[in-house]
Amino acid sequence: MKTLRLGTRKSALAQAQAKGVAAQLRLSFPGLDVELVLMTTSGDQRTEGGGGKGEGGLKALFTKELDEALLDGQIDLAVHSMKDLAGELPPGLEIGSVPEREDPRDAWISKNKTPFAKLPSGAKVGTGAIRRQAQLKHARPDLDVVALRGNVDTRLRKLSETDLGGIILALAGLKRLGRASEATETLSLDILLPAVGQGSLAIVSRQMDAAFTPYLKVLDHPASHLVARAERAFLKTLGGSCQTPIAAYAELTPAHLQITGLVAAPQGDKIIRDQDSGSWRDPEAVGERLAKKLLAAGADKLLNL
Repeated sequence: MKTLRLGTRKSALAQAQAKGVAAQLRLSFPGLDVELVLMTTSGDQRTEGGGGKGEGGLKALFTKELDEALLDGQIDLAVHSMKDLAGELPPGLEIGSVPEREDPRDAWISKNKTPFAKLPSGAKVGTGAIRRQAQLKHARPDLDVVALRGNVDTRLRKLSETDLGGIILALAGLKRLGRASEATETLSLDILLPAVGQGSLAIVSRQMDAAFTPYLKVLDHPASHLVARAERAFLKTLGGSCQTPIAAYAELTPAHLQITGLVAAPQGDKIIRDQDSGSWRDPEAVGERLAKKLLAAGADKLLNL
């Protein structure tokens, strides 16, 4: 029996994601033994220690050890949350496939099931992502938006144990952990545009390693892969740092690929948002064009704050 070593982080969410991928592979290849290789990354260590500057600043650190293991041949494929990937992968690696995207929106979770719109002025809202912080401050400047770090369990516990009025978590993560019922509501894309790749997984592989092509093909969802390419091209063209509030959401319509994106000032007092569309045959061109449109509108100044 052939064994495929699937690398993933040790967090509960990362394991849930990898187990879903493993189940799909076993179903498609009954003779395949899929082994999960659990790894602790630099990002995990910093988060556990309370360090870092929010989840955006740790982006590349959540993939470093898995990238090295893949390049060294210790694992065959790596499963990542797409939004954890840096704009450029290390030489020799590529996104081999993108499974079907889960709901990319953000979930609002409050103590007493209070809707976000009815949260009283001055209430504390917790989130670790500067993208969310900036957009929340823009939508509700009367709220006290505070930094919140840790895994899903840690953040939910802090909600119950502190004076937080509510927290924001990715709906996709809650769904994959079987905890979607804890969400008070799903926030509109008009309030919170998601992170690039939110809701999507990325199966990272070695370039030119044809031995794993059959597995990558089975895992790939073409529509999800196309929109991921557009969103990542948008991010790459902007060239913002990990500490810049950048968001994007692309979707396929019957006629074309459409993408909405924004760049915000960290305090949310200035947001530049627009959209573009074009052929799904060249998703990178659509993402790049939107990024250039935002840059021309002044996003370059926000990226340098």
